Amino acid sequence: MSLLDLLCPPRCASCGEPGASACRRCRAPLEERARPHRPTPSPAGLPPLWVVASYDGSVRQLLLGFKERGLAGLADTLAVALADAVRESLSGREGPVALVPVPSSAAAVRQRGDDVVALLARRAARALRRGRTPAQVVPALGHARLVADSAGLSATQRALNLRGAFVVRPWAATVLRPLTVVVVDDLVTTGATLCEASRALAAGQVHVTAAAAVAATRRRG
Repeated sequence: MSLLDLLCPPRCASCGEPGASACRRCRAPLEERARPHRPTPSPAGLPPLWVVASYDGSVRQLLLGFKERGLAGLADTLAVALADAVRESLSGREGPVALVPVPSSAAAVRQRGDDVVALLARRAARALRRGRTPAQVVPALGHARLVADSAGLSATQRALNLRGAFVVRPWAATVLRPLTVVVVDDLVTTGATLCEASRALAAGQVHVTAAAAVAATRRRG
């Protein structure tokens, strides 16, 4: 235990219970088996998608704690969940796997101090390798242009906002073509981001096998 932990013992980012950044009860939804998910409505071109949990309750608080409050102690808990989603998405396929993270915007990286999706992808790849799945992270996507804040946008508006937002890096296709490619994100809302990321990769002659995320929002009318 570090001196910082002695002076400021960690507390659960969801319920505040002392002892860990995510207590056993609050992280339990992240330990369930990943399941297939389709947003409603589902955007055309979205690859088969797997998630572990719904974005509510303790899962929402843990993701917000990691992304917005910089609670680094949550990274491994969330990354293991992402690794489970990737593993389920492979449907028994063998061979090397490439995790392609959806890139965070430059503004988000400045605000949070890191690209949080890329960080989760690196930790998830490590967890997959521990489980004998050869996995690596390939940061194949970059931003082609700025996009507006998606808060409050409808599914159609989100898709239009993201159209043409991503570009495949020049070297990426050569690296990715021999691999099973899974696009990863921390959270799925309408699916527009994963769909646009997959479209950009397809335009670069890269086949996307599946997509995976830690959690998905529940769409309500």
